[in-house]
Amino acid sequence: MVFINNLSPILFEIGPVEIRWYGFLFAIGLILAYALTFNIFRKEGYSTLHLDSLTIYLVIGLIVGARLGEVFFYEPGYFLKNPVDIFKIWEGGLSSHGAAIGVFIAYLAWQKVHKVNFSKYVDALVIGFPLVAAMVRIGNFFNSEIIGTPTDGNFGVIFKKLGEDFPRHPVQFYEAFLSLIIFGAMFSIYKKYYKKTPPLFFVFFYIGLYFGGRFFIEFFKDLHGPLTSLPITMGQLLSIPPVLLAVGYFVFVFRKKTSVDRF
Repeated sequence: MVFINNLSPILFEIGPVEIRWYGFLFAIGLILAYALTFNIFRKEGYSTLHLDSLTIYLVIGLIVGARLGEVFFYEPGYFLKNPVDIFKIWEGGLSSHGAAIGVFIAYLAWQKVHKVNFSKYVDALVIGFPLVAAMVRIGNFFNSEIIGTPTDGNFGVIFKKLGEDFPRHPVQFYEAFLSLIIFGAMFSIYKKYYKKTPPLFFVFFYIGLYFGGRFFIEFFKDLHGPLTSLPITMGQLLSIPPVLLAVGYFVFVFRKKTSVDRF
């Protein structure tokens, strides 16, 4: 089945103000993640006041990191010539790898200011992250951006807004589906085994699956970045370190558990 995407990126207008699907879906993702995390904090007896201040730090880190990731990872040449455009986030251009770095730095800053152990809240926080990622990718679909490579199959999307008449892989939905699958897995594990999981389990579970999945989905993206001489895309290159970190974590945890079981 081939779907013709001639959707408007604008949800509605109020006078001169445009409310876009991307911003609306981004906000919905943040609200869903916050509501879920709030319930987890209450269930686990964590401070919801801490969550409120954490949310401010994390949202700022998310937006700033995502924008700077786009600037430095994907379009450094353009933004070097047009530095004022760095601040025009309403025109699009956010990087999920940059967002991950920004959120990490924001959490580090928050836990230092509030003198909280790094691992105390981080596993509870990360469970809602895939919801935000899924909503953002659906927003990308409305914007006809982060498009897939052309496909000769019977399944694809024609992006009429780009002036095209051939189908492409709907990679936005590939990533949205990946995020929802990861969320389902994480939430199921949380409900059954949260008290039994080692510290940082959910953090590395998420980054391992998400960036591992991203690496393979990048093969279907028509998006590369400045390092065109490499046999892999910038997104794949940036996905390798977090995947290796996740693999290292689980190898360490497995060996530690095996050593304890022997005694």
